[in-house]
Amino acid sequence: MDMTSLITTLLSSDSVSGVGKAANADKGNVQSVLNAALPLLLNGAKAQSEDKSTAESFANALLSHGQKDTSNVASFLKNVDLDDGAKIIGHLLGNGDSVKTIAKESGVSSKETSNILSAAAPLLMSLLGQSTGAASSKKKGNAGGGIMLALAAGALLKNVDFGNVLGNLLDVSAEEESEEEPAPKKTAAKKASPAKSTTKKKAASTKKVVEEEEEAPSTAELLGDLLGSLLK
Repeated sequence: MDMTSLITTLLSSDSVSGVGKAANADKGNVQSVLNAALPLLLNGAKAQSEDKSTAESFANALLSHGQKDTSNVASFLKNVDLDDGAKIIGHLLGNGDSVKTIAKESGVSSKETSNILSAAAPLLMSLLGQSTGAASSKKKGNAGGGIMLALAAGALLKNVDFGNVLGNLLDVSAEEESEEEPAPKKTAAKKASPAKSTTKKKAASTKKVVEEEEEAPSTAELLGDLLGSLLK
């Protein structure tokens, strides 16, 4: 699994929905928190893999989490261990200041932000472990496999072009949204004008729909926010 697939999986509708259920949080809040947290979490993982004092324990965590099946994200998150997730967040983000920063940026309370991160963290570690070959290292029984995983994780996070990855995701998202938009229907002109009351109702209904669509952020906009965060 490459970084594009990892980020796509973390931000997928199944992940957002599953994290929301596990953390008892609104889907919109989950999306906002993940967008704000992902750059910090990935940088935290990179730091853990490169620090001599944490590389070994981080490698062991990758080995452990990388063995878990994430082919069905909804099922994985249904049984997610929030206590384990909280420990992961503690290692990746350090003190509580980072969580407070994420909460402030996302507009979500610190408590709910912590719950969301605790639910998402095990999935992140499992996907990262799989991306660095945790399963194959375990099967080979290589004594140095854990450290190699840590080095692989560091290399994966160090060399990835976040701008390119998220740019591609934005292009795909824009194409999908464009395909989902229905083509305008051609209608024959009516000789008789509709009643004024009917026209007013349709106008009000159209205005309401437009306002609702303007309020709801699109997938492309959400990814755009995340791209901005990663490039800071």
